[in-house]
Amino acid sequence: MMKSNTAKIISSLCYFSIFFAPFLFPVVVYFVSEDNEVTEHARKSFMSHIFPAIAIPLGIIIVFESGYSTGSIILSALLFGILSLIVAIWNIVKGIKVLIQT
Repeated sequence: MMKSNTAKIISSLCYFSIFFAPFLFPVVVYFVSEDNEVTEHARKSFMSHIFPAIAIPLGIIIVFESGYSTGSIILSALLFGILSLIVAIWNIVKGIKVLIQT
């Protein structure tokens, strides 16, 4: 159970930070917060922010390994775009769920 509205807001900002400080904000909150639930949300949001960061190098490797073929470039862009969209939607949903928790 969260202790205060401030804890809810900070926890939800960890998820929403994918739009303004994807790695920095959850890490700072994780190390600064003394509330266990807030640090748990910071950890989860940080992990979800890592997925698109892993997809970028994989997409680049696919493009280089395929010899710059048009199909691999389009496939990599589609996969990265879809993954980024899914992660963004997931973070928005989680941030809203944290805010409306009682």
